[in-house]
Parts: sequence; C-alpha cells; structure tokens
Amino acid sequence: MRRQRVRSGSPHQRADKVCGSCGRRIEWRAKWASDWDAVRWCSDACRARGVRPVDRELEASIRSLLAGRAADATICPSEAARAIGGDDETAWRALMEPARRAARRLVAAGEVEITQGGRVVDPSTAKGPIRVRRAR
Repeated sequence: MRRQRVRSGSPHQRADKVCGSCGRRIEWRAKWASDWDAVRWCSDACRARGVRPVDRELEASIRSLLAGRAADATICPSEAARAIGGDDETAWRALMEPARRAARRLVAAGEVEITQGGRVVDPSTAKGPIRVRRAR
C-alpha cells in the first residue's frame, strides 16, 4: 500500500495570504512550496514598492474620514487621496491607486469593507468604482 505524501505548503495546508503592499490575495505557486511562510509580496513590483509613508497617511485618512461619518456611511477612495494630495488635481489623481491599495490593506486588517452597488465585494477582484465603509 502506497502512502500519500502531503508536502509542506501544499494547497491543502497553506493559509490565505494578502500582499503587504497592494492588499490583494496572494495566489499560491508551486515554486513557493518550500518557503510559503516567508512570502510577503504578490509580485516583484509590490516588493519594490513596499509600503511608503504616504501609504500609511492614506490609511489614516480613510480611518479619520470614516470616523467623522455615520456608522453605515461610505467614502470614496478619492476623498482620502484629496485629503492627502490637496487641491492640485494632478497630485490627488496620482494618489488614487495608492488609496485603493490602502483600502485593500485595511480590508485585510479587518477594519473596513469594500462595496460596489451596496454589496461587499472581494477587494482582490473589484474593478471600477468602489466605496469603503467600516467593517460590520
């Protein structure tokens, strides 16, 4: 009788992971089987980008904007980008994708939820306009 081996880090044993930079779900890859516990980034681009001080400012901005609203209210990531980038349209538009990444990291931390059309969506696959609300 042959015994079936279960490799360390196999899809059956691995824990779900979220990228430390972009907040998206990290898909398991066979080449990471030997060091799955050490994987922190979903791509080379995220590893190079990391989490910068402006990213932490955007997270804080999202938290403060939600704290100033009703418990069931939502915000747009552009509000956080405008709070950090100021009135200069070029500056705050450049912060839009970092604001979305900040919202995804906050989802991974369990602080907020991302919605589209009033329904909670998976932040790793959400495309188009999103809203952010406190986690329920």
